[in-house]
Amino acid sequence: MTGLQMHHTTDLQDASRFLGNAMMALRAAHVRTGDDRYSALATQLTTMAAEARLLETQARARMHGLHSEDPEQFVRCREGEEPWPDEIQAGFIPRHTCRDQCLYHDHNVLDAIMQCTCGQPPCRACAIGGTP
Repeated sequence: MTGLQMHHTTDLQDASRFLGNAMMALRAAHVRTGDDRYSALATQLTTMAAEARLLETQARARMHGLHSEDPEQFVRCREGEEPWPDEIQAGFIPRHTCRDQCLYHDHNVLDAIMQCTCGQPPCRACAIGGTP
């Protein structure tokens, strides 16, 4: 998503979804073949999917906790100005903003005049030496 620094709950949500899809595919293979190896692997994936959902729930709770405790830091993290507190801090480079576009001026969304981003400072990531 352009303009947001995604929290790792998104990755965990993807993992849960992919594990669930794999589990259903293995169950379908079991139905078609009767091979119990597919069913056994599907059972293992069921456990893994449940564990991934638990990790996602815990991470989401930490993210919501940050939103409640320090909404300003939450916005800075979401905007990519600083890393999320529960993610690796070392080597963090701010999100590239050099290609951001203004909804009002660049896309003619008249209702977005109060969200104009044209006055943003230069891209900090480029200044640090990252590449867009």
